[in-house]
Amino acid sequence: MTDSANIPPSKYNITLLRHGESLGNAGGIHQGQADFELSEIGLAQAHALADRWQRESVTFDRIISSPLLRARQTAEIIAAALQLPIEFDPNWMERDVGQLSGLSVEEAAQRFPRPAFMHPYQALGGNGESRWEAYLRAGRAVQDLIRRPPGSYLVVSHGGILNMVLYAVLGITPQANFQGARFRFYNTSFAVLQYNPANHNWLVEKINDRDHLDENLRGGEG
Repeated sequence: MTDSANIPPSKYNITLLRHGESLGNAGGIHQGQADFELSEIGLAQAHALADRWQRESVTFDRIISSPLLRARQTAEIIAAALQLPIEFDPNWMERDVGQLSGLSVEEAAQRFPRPAFMHPYQALGGNGESRWEAYLRAGRAVQDLIRRPPGSYLVVSHGGILNMVLYAVLGITPQANFQGARFRFYNTSFAVLQYNPANHNWLVEKINDRDHLDENLRGGEG
């Protein structure tokens, strides 16, 4: 009889997690690839998720994280609680928002008002990434993930690029004027996907799960 415990997995179980609330989120600031650390609420959110996954005996083979501080801190809290290795991959960084980075929503609207029409190849914030560039980078991130052996992976990243990852796996292309599907990722909410390489089948099992957060930790969802 074959010992099923020794049979390597044949599918990918991928959890896509947005970081906890950052100081930039709390201040209503366009962050992009600028570095902001977690706020006190963000730290509490990450610990609440780590506690939940400990209670539920959730584990992963590896954590892959954006190197930006807000994602790094979130990943490190979970890694310490679940005793998991972490890798940092710049493909999972947030979309580069160019000259909008570090500006409040009000400042950005005054200094760099959005054009009446934006095609998907147009740089955001003058010199940032276009939607198409972010989409292509998200595709590379998925490609690199699937080059790994099948298994269970936690990705800690950012709302904008995670939307593009879901576009990539679901076959959605970026549209003009920010039109098209939007996938909600609140702070420390996560999506769970399964990929079967034998038939190229993606299954979305969960999205925007934040059941670990009580009402006190759900504020400031930016």
